[in-house]
Amino acid sequence: MFEEYGEVISAKVIHDRDTGLSKRFGFVEMKNDTEALNAINELDESEFDNSQIVVKKARPKEQTAGGGQPRGGYGSRRY
Repeated sequence: MFEEYGEVISAKVIHDRDTGLSKRFGFVEMKNDTEALNAINELDESEFDNSQIVVKKARPKEQTAGGGQPRGGYGSRRY
């Protein structure tokens, strides 16, 4: 579906680790930003597999309250 708008570098559908069923979202990486933005503009709120889909640019994963920083290693402080 995305290949209509440019070269797809990778695509991954996210699955539930317990059931193996699709979580009904995924990630598509395209060759360049122009092609990706064109796909987003054309496919967002379109219909796929009898459902309306949302297509948007991925955002970096938010850090958890714990900071997500491992302790130890070079240059680390000991508390």
